Amino acid sequence: MINAIARELALRKNEVNEVVESIYFGGGTPSLLNIEDLYFLIDAIHKNYRVSDNIEITLEANPDDLSKTKIIELSKTPINRLSIGIQSFYDDDLKMMNRAHSSEESGKCLSVATNYFENITIDLIYGITNMSTDKWKQNLHKTFDFGISHISSYALTVEPKTALYNFIKTGKYPPLDENLASQHFDILVDETSAHGYVQYEISNFGKPDYYSKHNTSYWKGRAYLGVGPSSHSFNGKQRSWNVANNSKYLKGINANELSCEIETLSQSDKFNELIMTGLRTIWGVSLSRVEKEYGLEVKKELLRNGKNHIANDSLEIINDVLFVTRKGKFLADGIASDLFLVT
Repeated sequence: MINAIARELALRKNEVNEVVESIYFGGGTPSLLNIEDLYFLIDAIHKNYRVSDNIEITLEANPDDLSKTKIIELSKTPINRLSIGIQSFYDDDLKMMNRAHSSEESGKCLSVATNYFENITIDLIYGITNMSTDKWKQNLHKTFDFGISHISSYALTVEPKTALYNFIKTGKYPPLDENLASQHFDILVDETSAHGYVQYEISNFGKPDYYSKHNTSYWKGRAYLGVGPSSHSFNGKQRSWNVANNSKYLKGINANELSCEIETLSQSDKFNELIMTGLRTIWGVSLSRVEKEYGLEVKKELLRNGKNHIANDSLEIINDVLFVTRKGKFLADGIASDLFLVT
């Protein structure tokens, strides 16, 4: 598989004309790769692409994957950012979410990792039923105490065919409470702001100079290349995604062929993505850009569709840029969908 991914990188080198600003080892648990594999893949990128001298290289990991030895080994590689799936610092929450690690492992992991990596982001989940507002604040303050520079925080959701879905369906766990999630979100915004974080995207909070370069490129609509089974790519006009089946992926690469599907985005698709991503960020949606790229009539329709949200203080226009307000942030995706072009 590692050799196949390196071959895919070589096969697709002509798809990327820009300097590579970020590399992200994610999806699944890439921290299970040994150090030699990581070096091999990073080297394959350098051989085939122009790479920035100030590149951000992130590795996703779970606390139980990061022993002290592993963290020290990783710190000696070009990887300069860790994304650690903490989720919660409490064992009852972790057990409910079917996580493999414990709160003790989280603490030990961060105690070591913060000594070897300056740039660390952690995931935290809010909206957990039975999680009091005080407990949620404690989760946040444990994060602050570790000096973590970036937080990604999402509301708990229930997906079909998961343990949580079955627990709720059988009455073993209470249904999720959207009002509680909203309270947690307000606390998240207030507490992170008080501790020097910037909410630069609805679910992402970074200290100055610690925004994720990689995720920011998604939100700003920049091109990206994804390699490996199930990975997605975007070139500004088309999306493509590799086959999810490992055997089919390997067979294709061995034949120097890409097993992928391609979707060409329509103008309305691109407009809707601009609205969805732009409203989630501190950069908002430029109305002059909308007029330039989609025409005056589309801009007028956008303003008509947003009129009620502006009136109820969920949207605002500042210097010809459309933003969600503090009031609108928790409902940003729903607001965005009201502004979509429907074809």
